[in-house]
Amino acid sequence: MTVLHQHVHDMIAVPSRDEEARQEFTYSLRHYLYRSLLPGNKTVYDADVGPKLTKRLGHPPKNRHEIRPAMERSPYWQMTSSIRQVTQEVMWDTFGEKIEKRLPDLIDKARKYRQSNRKKGSLTLNPNLPIPRYHTAVDIHTQPGAYHTDLAPDDVFAGALYDDVIWMFFLHSAGGLNDAPGRANIQWLKTSYPNLKPKRILDMGCTVGHSTLPWVDAFPDAEVHAIDVGAPVLRYAHARAEALGKAVHYSQQNAEETNYPDNHFDVVVSHIMFHETSNKAMPKIIKECHRILKPGGVMIHQDIPSKHFMGGPYGAFHSDWSTHYNAEPFIGRLMDVDRPQMCLDAGFRPASIKELDIPGLREPSTMDVMGPAQNIFAAQK
Repeated sequence: MTVLHQHVHDMIAVPSRDEEARQEFTYSLRHYLYRSLLPGNKTVYDADVGPKLTKRLGHPPKNRHEIRPAMERSPYWQMTSSIRQVTQEVMWDTFGEKIEKRLPDLIDKARKYRQSNRKKGSLTLNPNLPIPRYHTAVDIHTQPGAYHTDLAPDDVFAGALYDDVIWMFFLHSAGGLNDAPGRANIQWLKTSYPNLKPKRILDMGCTVGHSTLPWVDAFPDAEVHAIDVGAPVLRYAHARAEALGKAVHYSQQNAEETNYPDNHFDVVVSHIMFHETSNKAMPKIIKECHRILKPGGVMIHQDIPSKHFMGGPYGAFHSDWSTHYNAEPFIGRLMDVDRPQMCLDAGFRPASIKELDIPGLREPSTMDVMGPAQNIFAAQK
């Protein structure tokens, strides 16, 4: 266990003392940025940029698009935005160098978990799967190679890097196993559908399975499946699940068009997947959810909130930073998408469609500096 209290399992690249010091520095820098520097942008906006913009427009700004050009001219915003981008790059470098040194060992471990006659779950890869352009066109989160790039045969680098970094990315607010979104969705499902006893559950866009594994514990009688387009994250996800003693069936698939039969799952979920897709992909994925769900089955997707949950135009502007500077081009558009209408168009029951905030997605101490907490939209077939 490191001093930062991350849950250490067999697939984590445990740092040396020097590497641990770098990790602590990186965390402290990021924490200082989010807790002490970024909130100053709202102060600058309220005291200076906002009043001047309102006077020039003749009305308070109506959306993030009106705010952005004015805030981008603010020296304070320029300074904090630059630091924010640098800390993101430092984060990848800090953990990436550590993992590169241990990559052969991690690859070997993952192979052994796949070949073990005691494995609980499974892994199915498709080397011929076309990787969608919304993955290949950018290095998402500025993560080098994003989630899909293999650096070596049987590579797990992208998965190992993501497992370490996402924990620091959210300032430890998702717990030692980075699984708070999964736990929150489960709590909402059990409260909203207490009589639902799922036998098959699918997690779409699972990456390394952070939020997949809580479903194994919450529904021990269910068969849990998880898909992603990236082979290196899936290899790591399978080994991570086996190391933690969880049975998950991982498969390399595109959520827009899976190979599962009609009416196959009782629950289909995702956790922060949609903002890494595209305007064209999102309705296809929702229609695919409807197809593979059993009658009465439930779909739950947790992601960036729509603009109605942003607390006004400034909140939307604040959350839109990653659209422009963190290689996440769909975030801004996702705020504007009419998610309930997409659910209606896909055939879900109108009365069952919900879009709401739920507790537990992020610790309260980080909500004010990291933007609005993610929320969910859900529907029943």
